[in-house]
Amino acid sequence: DTLEYSNVALPRHRFDEELIKELKHFCPSLLEDNGDDLVLKHVYIERRMVPLNIFLQDATPAQTEAAVIEYGNAIKDLVAANIFPGDMLWKNFGVTRQGKVVFYDYDEIEYLTDCNFRKVPAPRNEEDEMSGEIWYAVNKGDVFPETFGPFLLGHPGVREPFMKHHADLLDPAFWQRCKDAILAGHVHDVFPYEATRRFTR
Repeated sequence: DTLEYSNVALPRHRFDEELIKELKHFCPSLLEDNGDDLVLKHVYIERRMVPLNIFLQDATPAQTEAAVIEYGNAIKDLVAANIFPGDMLWKNFGVTRQGKVVFYDYDEIEYLTDCNFRKVPAPRNEEDEMSGEIWYAVNKGDVFPETFGPFLLGHPGVREPFMKHHADLLDPAFWQRCKDAILAGHVHDVFPYEATRRFTR
């Protein structure tokens, strides 16, 4: 969703003087001021989005369900492209004005095929179960999908639609099946639009 542009002319009167001063300070070589317009010589433009965590604060139940469905779909689209998003917190996704949920935090992404999806081992005894520390070894690349729930599903309004539509994201077997399919050479189809917006023929 990031588009690259060159020589973007915008009416100067739309800019606060403070912003113009800041642009001239930080990127003078990329800015041309001809009095009427400011010309940005090289820019990246992204769709305006509302961070998903903020969107969910005021969303109706129907909007919440739609956003949660889109959130899960966004993750599954990444998975299909061999990308493990790493940090799947709501704040790392945004909602476009069309209601599409988009992932925009690339700090912790890695190839899905580099991950090892594991089930959390059963505690060996009562001390393990009550411990605040983990009782099992964790290696580089290990991911425990069951542990996503406490970070993502604290709100019942979110938990219900998530478990209805995307409970498989908490199952290591789902992730492992996707990884195995990619390693076997399967190329998944990823569609940018939901079925209702696609051409029927």
